Amino acid sequence: MIAFLRGHILERHPPWLWLEVNGIGYELEMPLSAFFQLPADGAALTLHTHLVVREDAHLLYGFRERAERDIFRQLIKVSGIGGKVALACLSGMDVEQLRAALRDGDVRRLTAIPGVGARTAERLIVELRDKLASGSVGATPVAGDPRQEAIAALQSLGYKATDASQALAGLDPGLSVEELIRQGLKTLARH
Repeated sequence: MIAFLRGHILERHPPWLWLEVNGIGYELEMPLSAFFQLPADGAALTLHTHLVVREDAHLLYGFRERAERDIFRQLIKVSGIGGKVALACLSGMDVEQLRAALRDGDVRRLTAIPGVGARTAERLIVELRDKLASGSVGATPVAGDPRQEAIAALQSLGYKATDASQALAGLDPGLSVEELIRQGLKTLARH
Protein backbone atom coordinates (compact mmCIF):
# COMPACT_ATOMS: atom_id res chain seq x y z
CA MET A 1 0.00 0.00 0.00
CA ILE A 2 1.20 3.52 -0.75
CA ALA A 3 0.34 5.71 2.27
CA PHE A 4 1.38 9.07 0.83
CA LEU A 5 3.35 10.72 -1.96
CA ARG A 6 5.50 13.83 -1.67
CA GLY A 7 6.54 15.48 -4.91
CA HIS A 8 5.88 18.29 -7.39
CA ILE A 9 2.78 18.95 -9.46
CA LEU A 10 3.43 18.24 -13.15
CA GLU A 11 0.02 18.58 -14.80
CA ARG A 12 -3.66 18.74 -13.97
CA HIS A 13 -6.56 17.29 -15.89
CA PRO A 14 -9.52 17.43 -13.45
CA PRO A 15 -10.05 15.17 -11.59
CA TRP A 16 -6.61 13.74 -12.50
CA LEU A 17 -3.34 15.11 -11.15
CA TRP A 18 0.15 14.11 -12.25
CA LEU A 19 2.65 14.24 -9.41
CA GLU A 20 6.39 13.75 -9.96
CA VAL A 21 8.14 11.92 -7.13
CA ASN A 22 11.87 11.32 -7.62
CA GLY A 23 11.60 11.21 -11.40
CA ILE A 24 8.48 9.01 -11.49
CA GLY A 25 5.16 10.49 -12.57
CA TYR A 26 2.11 9.29 -10.64
CA GLU A 27 -1.42 9.82 -11.93
CA LEU A 28 -3.85 10.35 -9.06
CA GLU A 29 -7.59 10.91 -9.08
CA MET A 30 -8.77 13.42 -6.49
CA PRO A 31 -12.01 14.87 -5.12
CA LEU A 32 -12.74 18.07 -7.05
CA SER A 33 -13.14 20.02 -3.81
CA ALA A 34 -9.47 19.29 -2.98
CA PHE A 35 -8.31 19.53 -6.58
CA PHE A 36 -9.19 23.19 -6.92
CA GLN A 37 -7.35 24.06 -3.69
CA LEU A 38 -4.01 22.78 -4.99
CA PRO A 39 -1.01 25.10 -5.31
CA ALA A 40 0.39 26.11 -8.72
CA ASP A 41 2.05 23.65 -11.10
CA GLY A 42 5.61 22.89 -10.01
CA ALA A 43 4.78 23.40 -6.34
CA ALA A 44 5.74 20.80 -3.74
CA LEU A 45 2.82 18.76 -2.48
CA THR A 46 2.16 15.85 -0.13
CA LEU A 47 -0.94 13.74 -0.73
CA HIS A 48 -2.38 10.88 1.32
CA THR A 49 -3.20 8.03 -1.04
CA HIS A 50 -5.32 4.95 -1.50
CA LEU A 51 -4.35 2.32 -4.08
CA VAL A 52 -6.93 0.06 -5.70
CA VAL A 53 -5.58 -2.92 -7.63
CA ARG A 54 -8.00 -4.45 -10.09
CA GLU A 55 -7.54 -7.03 -12.79
CA ASP A 56 -7.68 -4.34 -15.48
CA ALA A 57 -6.16 -1.33 -13.67
CA HIS A 58 -4.21 0.06 -10.75
CA LEU A 59 -5.99 3.18 -9.50
CA LEU A 60 -4.33 5.68 -7.21
CA TYR A 61 -6.51 8.16 -5.34
CA GLY A 62 -5.03 11.27 -3.70
CA PHE A 63 -6.30 13.33 -0.77
CA ARG A 64 -5.06 16.55 0.85
CA GLU A 65 -6.11 15.41 4.33
CA ARG A 66 -5.89 12.00 6.00
CA ALA A 67 -9.50 12.41 7.17
CA GLU A 68 -10.60 12.57 3.51
CA ARG A 69 -8.76 9.35 2.73
CA ASP A 70 -10.16 7.62 5.81
CA ILE A 71 -13.77 8.45 4.98
CA PHE A 72 -13.14 7.48 1.32
CA ARG A 73 -12.00 4.06 2.55
CA GLN A 74 -15.17 3.67 4.60
CA LEU A 75 -17.37 4.77 1.69
CA ILE A 76 -15.94 2.20 -0.73
CA LYS A 77 -16.63 -0.58 1.77
CA VAL A 78 -20.36 0.06 1.37
CA SER A 79 -22.00 -2.22 -1.21
CA GLY A 80 -22.64 -0.38 -4.47
CA ILE A 81 -20.12 2.39 -3.76
CA GLY A 82 -16.99 2.44 -5.87
CA GLY A 83 -14.19 4.92 -6.17
CA LYS A 84 -16.07 7.23 -8.56
CA VAL A 85 -19.10 7.61 -6.29
CA ALA A 86 -16.93 7.95 -3.18
CA LEU A 87 -14.98 10.75 -4.89
CA ALA A 88 -18.25 12.37 -5.94
CA CYS A 89 -19.34 12.32 -2.28
CA LEU A 90 -16.12 14.08 -1.25
CA SER A 91 -16.31 16.46 -4.22
CA GLY A 92 -19.80 17.62 -3.32
CA MET A 93 -19.07 18.48 0.32
CA ASP A 94 -16.21 18.56 2.78
CA VAL A 95 -15.57 15.77 5.30
CA GLU A 96 -17.49 17.42 8.13
CA GLN A 97 -20.53 18.13 5.93
CA LEU A 98 -20.52 14.54 4.69
CA ARG A 99 -20.19 13.19 8.22
CA ALA A 100 -23.08 15.41 9.34
CA ALA A 101 -25.29 14.31 6.42
CA LEU A 102 -24.63 10.64 7.19
CA ARG A 103 -24.99 11.05 10.96
CA ASP A 104 -28.23 13.04 10.59
CA GLY A 105 -29.70 10.67 7.99
CA ASP A 106 -30.03 13.49 5.42
CA VAL A 107 -31.16 11.46 2.39
CA ARG A 108 -32.03 14.60 0.40
CA ARG A 109 -28.51 15.99 0.72
CA LEU A 110 -26.89 12.65 -0.15
CA THR A 111 -29.09 12.09 -3.22
CA ALA A 112 -27.89 15.45 -4.58
CA ILE A 113 -24.52 13.75 -5.15
CA PRO A 114 -24.19 12.35 -8.70
CA GLY A 115 -24.43 8.56 -8.64
CA VAL A 116 -26.19 8.37 -5.26
CA GLY A 117 -29.86 7.42 -5.40
CA ALA A 118 -32.29 7.08 -2.50
CA ARG A 119 -31.48 3.41 -1.85
CA THR A 120 -27.74 4.02 -1.94
CA ALA A 121 -28.12 7.00 0.41
CA GLU A 122 -30.10 4.85 2.85
CA ARG A 123 -27.43 2.13 2.67
CA LEU A 124 -24.69 4.70 3.35
CA ILE A 125 -26.58 6.01 6.37
CA VAL A 126 -27.30 2.56 7.80
CA GLU A 127 -23.74 1.28 7.36
CA LEU A 128 -21.81 4.40 8.40
CA ARG A 129 -23.96 6.14 11.02
CA ASP A 130 -22.66 4.03 13.95
CA LYS A 131 -19.06 4.43 12.84
CA LEU A 132 -19.53 8.19 12.66
CA ALA A 133 -21.06 8.28 16.13
CA SER A 134 -17.96 6.61 17.58
CA GLY A 135 -15.78 9.12 15.77
CA SER A 136 -13.79 6.46 13.95
CA VAL A 137 -14.49 7.62 10.38
CA GLY A 138 -12.48 10.58 9.23
CA ALA A 139 -11.32 11.35 12.75
CA THR A 140 -7.70 12.30 13.19
CA PRO A 141 -5.89 12.19 16.51
CA VAL A 142 -4.52 15.34 18.06
CA ALA A 143 -0.93 15.60 16.83
CA GLY A 144 1.58 15.03 19.58
CA ASP A 145 -0.89 13.46 22.03
CA PRO A 146 0.39 9.87 22.50
CA ARG A 147 -2.80 8.73 24.24
CA GLN A 148 -5.03 9.95 21.38
CA GLU A 149 -2.70 8.43 18.80
CA ALA A 150 -2.82 5.10 20.66
CA ILE A 151 -6.64 5.24 20.81
CA ALA A 152 -6.75 5.92 17.05
CA ALA A 153 -4.37 3.00 16.42
CA LEU A 154 -6.52 0.65 18.52
CA GLN A 155 -9.63 1.84 16.65
CA SER A 156 -7.94 1.07 13.34
CA LEU A 157 -7.48 -2.48 14.67
CA GLY A 158 -11.24 -2.73 15.16
CA TYR A 159 -11.71 -1.77 18.82
CA LYS A 160 -14.38 0.74 19.84
CA ALA A 161 -13.16 4.17 20.95
CA THR A 162 -14.68 3.71 24.41
CA ASP A 163 -12.99 0.31 24.89
CA ALA A 164 -9.64 1.67 23.70
CA SER A 165 -9.93 4.68 26.00
CA GLN A 166 -10.79 2.48 28.99
CA ALA A 167 -7.87 0.15 28.22
CA LEU A 168 -5.47 3.10 28.34
CA ALA A 169 -7.08 4.84 31.32
CA GLY A 170 -4.80 3.53 34.08
CA LEU A 171 -1.54 3.67 32.13
CA ASP A 172 1.31 6.11 32.73
CA PRO A 173 0.71 9.14 30.46
CA GLY A 174 4.48 9.42 29.90
CA LEU A 175 4.63 6.16 27.92
CA SER A 176 5.41 6.24 24.20
CA VAL A 177 2.64 5.64 21.65
CA GLU A 178 4.06 2.19 20.90
CA GLU A 179 4.11 1.21 24.57
CA LEU A 180 0.59 2.56 25.12
CA ILE A 181 -0.65 0.45 22.19
CA ARG A 182 1.19 -2.64 23.48
CA GLN A 183 -0.23 -2.25 27.00
CA GLY A 184 -3.69 -1.39 25.65
CA LEU A 185 -3.73 -4.56 23.53
CA LYS A 186 -2.78 -6.64 26.56
CA THR A 187 -5.63 -5.10 28.57
CA LEU A 188 -8.13 -5.57 25.73
CA ALA A 189 -7.05 -9.20 25.23
CA ARG A 190 -7.96 -9.96 28.85
CA HIS A 191 -11.53 -8.74 28.36
